[in-house]
Amino acid sequence: MKQSDFSLLPFSSTAPPVKITGVVLRQHNKLAIKYLFSGDLSAIIIPSSNQPPSRKYDLWDRTCCEFFIGIKDSTKYWEFNLAPTKDWNVFRFPNYRQDIAEEMAFDSLPFEVLQQGDSWQLDLAVDLNKIIPAEQELEVGITCVVEDRNKQLSYWALTHPASEADFHHRDSFTIELYSDLAPRKVDNIK
Repeated sequence: MKQSDFSLLPFSSTAPPVKITGVVLRQHNKLAIKYLFSGDLSAIIIPSSNQPPSRKYDLWDRTCCEFFIGIKDSTKYWEFNLAPTKDWNVFRFPNYRQDIAEEMAFDSLPFEVLQQGDSWQLDLAVDLNKIIPAEQELEVGITCVVEDRNKQLSYWALTHPASEADFHHRDSFTIELYSDLAPRKVDNIK
């Protein structure tokens, strides 16, 4: 699959009354992702900033869109953090939560944020050639941390396979994406 729509689920039933949906697309080894927040946006904090975007740690301490990319049949993966302030970071891991390191292949991560009435949107397009060859099939996990007006965090993901919210859990990387440049194995050809 090169494209997938998604809808995120909160880990807790006490999450704010919002809906987080979107689409992720891989084309020519570029990944495009769109998050769309709708519902009662007044119940959540969507921070803004007048400062230029920069690479920052701990973006997950407030409202933050995240996604995880793993190479199929490998333990290696990357975590992308995108804040409504346009601050960002990318981390790489050789194994589950081990040896976290900033991914220095990226010196910026430009993305757009749009607020339109009762919806908020984040759009990103990123060239994966900097970190992943086009022929690699990917497993993607899409997540968000959402801060409510009471400063409580809720954790949203495609699925929650563990007893605690854990975005790094590989079973939550449920979207499989291949590049249109990659050769595809075709079964049952005669």
